Amino acid sequence: MSSNSPLPRLIVSVVVYSLDLPILRRCLESLLASAAQAARQGRLLSLELHLADNGDNRERLSRLLDELQAPPELSLCTSILHSGHGNIGFGQGHNLVIHQQAEKPELPAPDDVWLILNPDVFLEPDTLATGIEWLQSHPETVAVAPSIRDGRGHTVSACKRYPAVLDFLLRGFAPGFIRKRFKERMKRYDMADLPTDRPTPDIPVISGCFMLFRQEALQQLQGFDPAYFLYFEDFDLAIRAHRVGTLTYLPAMMITHLGGRSARKGLRHIGMFVRSGLRFFNTHGWRWT
Repeated sequence: MSSNSPLPRLIVSVVVYSLDLPILRRCLESLLASAAQAARQGRLLSLELHLADNGDNRERLSRLLDELQAPPELSLCTSILHSGHGNIGFGQGHNLVIHQQAEKPELPAPDDVWLILNPDVFLEPDTLATGIEWLQSHPETVAVAPSIRDGRGHTVSACKRYPAVLDFLLRGFAPGFIRKRFKERMKRYDMADLPTDRPTPDIPVISGCFMLFRQEALQQLQGFDPAYFLYFEDFDLAIRAHRVGTLTYLPAMMITHLGGRSARKGLRHIGMFVRSGLRFFNTHGWRWT
């Protein structure tokens, strides 16, 4: 980025359904702290935060947004609550914001960025500065993936190779003793061999819990495929993103994601997982093993 280029603006979309207010508060406070540091380093001009309420949380979310303290380092920090649309799904919740932004007359500047963020993700102070700096200096990259830790400090994969059906069955539903037998296979699928001391480009799939995109690329892709209600929408978006650029893993960009597994969420979630998986493989190609 040249010295005459305007500083980038950041739009963040967060979809909330089952509200855990303390976790969401910590998520948003970490976001604001990371945005403030990026602004201090001359990497960020403004922040626009959008909460899409897929549940019935308007009153509590409104109070939370009122209580958040905007960082003085940012020239502009605004928050917008979208509610009343019901549970339209994860991808459609983000699309609600993405499509509204696309309808605005002003086009995004080349360095403007968009963060798709889960409500149970905590950013490190330098997370945004690290990701934005990479996007500013590598125009071929359309999105970056972070290094992820879970709530206990264990490493969690942010990157995936193109999956086979067996990989999804093992990851989502297999008991522990079965997963142990396929340990090496799962390491390969999770790209556990990626170096931790330098970035890796050309990642096939990145995690949907934290996707830092170029705004114009995300709008060009029209966000998530609305046919996915839950699960696999991030895989689909990541694969489509290769039409306009590359995806890069940045191990220096770190987050914590509390997360969860679909098999622990009951039969309804298992059904959604299976339906979305069928759509994904029908769209992008079947690979069984």
